[in-house]
Amino acid sequence: MMSTSNAASVKSAKKIKKPMSKARKKAWIKFSVAMFFAILFVCFSIFAGLFSPYDPLETHYDHMLEAPSRRFICGTDQLGRDIFSRLLHGGKTSLLIAFLVTGIVAFVGIFIGTAAGFIGGVFDVLFMRLCDILMAFPGSIFTIALVSFIGTGIPNLILAMCLTSWTGFARISRSLVLSVKNNVYIEQARMGGASDWKILMVYIIPNVLPSLLVNIFQSIGGKLLTISGLSLLGLGSPQPTPEWGFMLSEGKNFMYQAPWMLTFPGLIILINVVIFNLLSDSIQELMNPKESVW
Repeated sequence: MMSTSNAASVKSAKKIKKPMSKARKKAWIKFSVAMFFAILFVCFSIFAGLFSPYDPLETHYDHMLEAPSRRFICGTDQLGRDIFSRLLHGGKTSLLIAFLVTGIVAFVGIFIGTAAGFIGGVFDVLFMRLCDILMAFPGSIFTIALVSFIGTGIPNLILAMCLTSWTGFARISRSLVLSVKNNVYIEQARMGGASDWKILMVYIIPNVLPSLLVNIFQSIGGKLLTISGLSLLGLGSPQPTPEWGFMLSEGKNFMYQAPWMLTFPGLIILINVVIFNLLSDSIQELMNPKESVW
């Protein structure tokens, strides 16, 4: 009986989970709040047609440059278009470009960096020197130069941003692979007959991806700022496509006459950048709760 009770107590003790640390709780709260607002903004953008009271291109010449009111929540622009409706539909353009560019550069950069770190040799040297050459130029200036050369428009904007942004992911993923590929379990898998492809897909990439998630979410906020900056310079989406950066470009001409044309698009861009940066920070804190200072 005593042995049975002792075994039961040991088994129950094993089932007892350790309480979540204070740092991890704070990180989970921060992650949940940031993820909630990120999903909220994405849903508003995807289903903009359901929430916008007007067509984003519909003009009301009797209400040009009208201040925010009950009818026009965020006011109207120089053509009498409802700014609130344009913000909702503009999110579809801005966030789509940011997600698309981030996805492309993350895939290309992680693939090249992982392959370079794992294969090594001439392949590693060749692609890392290419990264050094591209990273020698300031990213924003290089992107502006490319867009100016190949022409404006959303496809050219995406192409230019992809060509100049993959190097960061390649560098980071390469360094992570180098820190993992010489571990003991990799050597054991190799001695057990595992192929290079299996080692890469089963043992290396799953250990590298969680750390790269931080950079992926942080990159979304950075891409939003780049898109807005290029559109502000007239190198982004063409007229009359609603897009947050282009709305800023239109609003700067009416800074004193209609400040809401600048205020609301700028505020939306700021909020989204902060949300994705907080999401990135919370993921970092969840992976390293002891280092959290929040």
